Amino acid sequence: MKTITITTRQKDEVVDITETVETHLREMQPANGVCVVFVAHTTCALTTADLDPGTDIDFLNALRHMLPHISYRHPHDPSHTPDHILSSIIGPSLALPYINHKLLLGTWQRVILVELDGPRRRTLHISCM
Repeated sequence: MKTITITTRQKDEVVDITETVETHLREMQPANGVCVVFVAHTTCALTTADLDPGTDIDFLNALRHMLPHISYRHPHDPSHTPDHILSSIIGPSLALPYINHKLLLGTWQRVILVELDGPRRRTLHISCM
C-alpha cells in the first residue's frame, strides 16, 4: 500500500489525480488487478469524471445545488455540514481495474478528488490486488 498527500488550494475544487495514481501503480505489484484508492477524510471524495474545460466547475455547482438550504445541526460547525453530506453521497473510495500497471479508464474518464472544505492536505491510500 502507498500513502500519498494531495494539497488542495480552494474551498471547492476538482483535482485530477489520474497521473498520480498511475505513477504509484507502476511501482506496485501485481501488474494486473484492481487498484483501490481511499481518501481518509469526511469532507472530500473520490470519483471519475470527464474534465473538458469548465466541467469541473459545472460539477461543483451542481453538487452545491443538490442540497436544501436548511438549518443543520453539526455541533462544531453547522455551516460545513453540506460538505460532509456531499462527500458521503460521492464516496471516499474507488475500485479501478488495471492491466500492465495502467488504469482501464474510458476515453474521457479521469480519476478525481473532489474537495469540499479546502484548502487542505488530503491523505490518500492506494492499494493494488
